[in-house]
Amino acid sequence: MRRTERYSGAKRSCCLEGIALLETRRGSVDYDDLCSCWFVLSTKEMTMRRCLLCLCRNNAETIHSTMPLTASHLHPIKHTSSHSYQFIRSYVRLSPNEVSRILRRNEFSADVNLGSVKSFDTNQLASNTPIEDARSEARCLLTTGLLFGVFDGHGGPACGQVVAKRLFRYIAASLLPRDVLHNTMNPASQGSNGKNLLGVFNDRYDLVEDLSKLYEQSFQEFVKHLAEESDDFRMNSAIEKSFLRLDNDLSKEAFANGNKNDSKEQKEDSKLALKTMSVALSGAVACVTHIDGEHLHVANCGDCRAVLGSRSSEVEDWVAVPLTMEHNSENISEVKRILSEHPENESDTVIRNERLLGQLAPLRAFGDYRFKWTLSEIRELVVPYLGEQALSSNYLTPPYLTSRPEVTYHKLRVKDSFLIIASDGLWDMLSPSQAVRLVGEHQSGKTVLSPYKLPENQGHTLGDVHNTLLKRMESFKLKPTDQNAATHLIRHALGGTEHGIDHNKMSNLLTLPEDTVRLFRDDITVTVIFFDPEYLSQRPL
Repeated sequence: MRRTERYSGAKRSCCLEGIALLETRRGSVDYDDLCSCWFVLSTKEMTMRRCLLCLCRNNAETIHSTMPLTASHLHPIKHTSSHSYQFIRSYVRLSPNEVSRILRRNEFSADVNLGSVKSFDTNQLASNTPIEDARSEARCLLTTGLLFGVFDGHGGPACGQVVAKRLFRYIAASLLPRDVLHNTMNPASQGSNGKNLLGVFNDRYDLVEDLSKLYEQSFQEFVKHLAEESDDFRMNSAIEKSFLRLDNDLSKEAFANGNKNDSKEQKEDSKLALKTMSVALSGAVACVTHIDGEHLHVANCGDCRAVLGSRSSEVEDWVAVPLTMEHNSENISEVKRILSEHPENESDTVIRNERLLGQLAPLRAFGDYRFKWTLSEIRELVVPYLGEQALSSNYLTPPYLTSRPEVTYHKLRVKDSFLIIASDGLWDMLSPSQAVRLVGEHQSGKTVLSPYKLPENQGHTLGDVHNTLLKRMESFKLKPTDQNAATHLIRHALGGTEHGIDHNKMSNLLTLPEDTVRLFRDDITVTVIFFDPEYLSQRPL
């Protein structure tokens, strides 16, 4: 999720440069210096500044692990006064190969060649341990279309992982005709098409058995509900219904298993109750796309983003087309929506310090039921796990949080080249226009990573081959380090500068201690989907 207090890379860099300069001139950095340097951060970072300065006062070792002041690690060796420490440098850095190995650990690529989707690249880089982000990619087997999603968890990984595992199945079911739904409900068809709604790419984990059975029961109830509906099909409504129903099922599962009165039953199901409650007490935002031919639907709930990369026919340059709006306090329409749902006497308390009830940064999310359940339900189910601090002040008219997504539609054209879906860990470091430009350049430069092959057909002249080789020579200037476009974006997010990649900067960010790294970067999850221009050129306008 968004780091404890959001701050820009430029401000952070300014702070580090100022501290490094003081250290170079005087050989030490004292408490007043830290005050001055961290003061350049905006007032939003007041909590983080107080935390860092308190650590400076009380624990030199913690300050060493909290503030990577220079390109190398710093170690306190001399206590000169109550607020002053002497530092020396120990040049411990990652080699370029080690950096690449870390960045590529979770990358995945697949050639799809289905409809308008040619291929996709995806990757993740953890900040939290374990990572709270999740991702999913799948093909709908009983209908046409592909699903891609990025999920950004907070308060633990449970909710993000479970939503990533279950949501696509809910969406795939909601797209089925009623006769197919009836077959899906038939136990005799379970082996053929009952469970095989999706062909999942790169699925790295399975649900534990007891959760899997519980979730299957909830899903079958949803399918039954869909089969009994009489509403006309609308894509936007189907996706929205899937989001809301899954969130409702997560709530029911936690409530049912956390509310056992019989002691024997409670003892038998205590482990399951802990699992469902861990999902309920954490949360996740989601950005999901469904692509069927030239039809692109994006459903966003929270602060992930989807950005389309298009070629401008006028200036032959890359154009970033945002397809989502972040649901946070910077979105004025979203703030107005929430305020309109609660009495006027709560207008000063619903959103405080740019957070929902002063606590939660995203204003839409799965899970987080302590912002959705009634006060009596929270006392009954949540307080036994989290204590009285689980009760938010001014919690008067719940629910305050929703999982209802904002669904947008875009018809793909030939000029639309790729789509980037990413968690806010990427967007905190790169703007949409920067990300689109980087992927566009990566596409051009990637052509030289493979050896050139002469065309097989006889229609090409020597001049055509010559022109192709000239283009490859130009592309050599953009030759990327990584084959995977998602890895390329993460590399530039961590180490990108105006003059290229700063290896020392990347090494620093990749070697921060676990208890510190979260202050400087978030979990990053990126999926880049590439479109087939030949297919799109044949589609009707």
